Amino acid sequence: MIIGVDVGTSVTKASLLGRDGSALLTRGVRSTLHRPAPGLVEQDLDEVVDSVVQVVRQVAAAATEPVQALAITGQGDGLWLRDEHGRGVGRVISWLDARAAGVLRDWEASGVQRKVHALTGSGMFPGSAGPLLAHLAEHEPERLERAAVAGYCVDAIVQRFTGEVTVDASDASMPFLDVPERVYSTEALEACGIAEHRRLLADTTPVGKLFALSGKAAAELGLPSGLPVSAGPFDLPACAFGSGVSDIGDGSLVIGTTLGCQVLRDEVVIDPRGEPAGMWLATPIPQRYLRVMPAMVGTANLDWVLSTTGSSVEQLETLLAQSRPGAGGVSALSFLSSSGERAPFVDSRARGQFTGLSLETTPADMVRAMCEAVAYAARHNLESAGLSGEVAACGGGARSQAWSQIFADVLGRPLNVPHEEGVGARGAAMTAWDSLGEPVDREQWAADRRVVHPDPRAVEFYDRGYHDYLTAIERARPHWAPVEEG
Repeated sequence: MIIGVDVGTSVTKASLLGRDGSALLTRGVRSTLHRPAPGLVEQDLDEVVDSVVQVVRQVAAAATEPVQALAITGQGDGLWLRDEHGRGVGRVISWLDARAAGVLRDWEASGVQRKVHALTGSGMFPGSAGPLLAHLAEHEPERLERAAVAGYCVDAIVQRFTGEVTVDASDASMPFLDVPERVYSTEALEACGIAEHRRLLADTTPVGKLFALSGKAAAELGLPSGLPVSAGPFDLPACAFGSGVSDIGDGSLVIGTTLGCQVLRDEVVIDPRGEPAGMWLATPIPQRYLRVMPAMVGTANLDWVLSTTGSSVEQLETLLAQSRPGAGGVSALSFLSSSGERAPFVDSRARGQFTGLSLETTPADMVRAMCEAVAYAARHNLESAGLSGEVAACGGGARSQAWSQIFADVLGRPLNVPHEEGVGARGAAMTAWDSLGEPVDREQWAADRRVVHPDPRAVEFYDRGYHDYLTAIERARPHWAPVEEG
């Protein structure tokens, strides 16, 4: 068995996974997001590491067979600055952070963003490494001088547990990596004005590489010293493979804090004249890439509406049953992140909205309108990523039967939802078993899921609604005002 760890934005989970994909035990602990000022979102690296220690110790103590490896995945993007010992140089800057919005607006105007997209296929947003590094270079250069590594969540954990400085190619894909070649683009770094900080970027880990758990970390985790440690891929690709994506054109929908929409492809195709959004990710499988269109927020939109209407997530099924498709004439746009939107278009000014409200509008109507808006955003992103096959869904939102039905109806395709939770940890464990030379039966893992079939009448209704949604975006964009920086 393998212990799979998923270090999410809001929750860190560890699962004791058998070779059939079943989770014998899962433990989780919530993380803290610090918001010291409007638009700033940070985490404490020591606290994140401690959260991993807590959950791994709990599942390791319950293992009745030898643990073969520790497989780690976690959130992507943001900026996890560390010194040579793996200690944080200031707080972690979350991918939700908006402090670099001004940098990105300047790059939009000057053409830097489009140039980087043409070089690497990566669409930058305020919480990605490029704008954040440029922001620090201008406003806090001493932090970069003190840092030895500018990395991501997964490699930050791996450095603390193994002493190794590394980065998985999936994380490094954003925004400076030539994905097919797995090397950094000097031109992209120069375009962003941060070529002098290339020393902070670790070279990508070779496919199949395993690391060894240090004695100190082993004692903390309750695991054997020298245990193999697998580092990545980060959570979006881990969820894709963990939920059963295997054929070219298949899509994965992660309905979590972010709305991760991705499609498996066999070549990287960059349109330099297209919208500079989304990203291409290297994967652990040779000649397989993920075209990813991740909307900034997914379930966070629903959480806001539920809180605003005085409702709770436990009431979601009831609320959706009380409002019919179309939400009583209410419609919404789900761009509630303070960082704006990053896919399938990039606009740091993007903001959400409700239209069609009246005195007859109910909380159920507002909740359904937002659930429909998030589903429309999923279709917009998946179609932009080249969806042509099946769709697998995971994340907290997929646990809702009623919301899953809305996604299936809006997409017009069956939605395959794994019965097992912790899909990201499963994907990381798959990679670990591959690296150990003991690959699992992927078809068996993928078969363990429920299928949500679309309702033909609802599909027709939502197809019209989807085109109205696209029109609403085009009408709203000219009115989005620039975000004032704190």
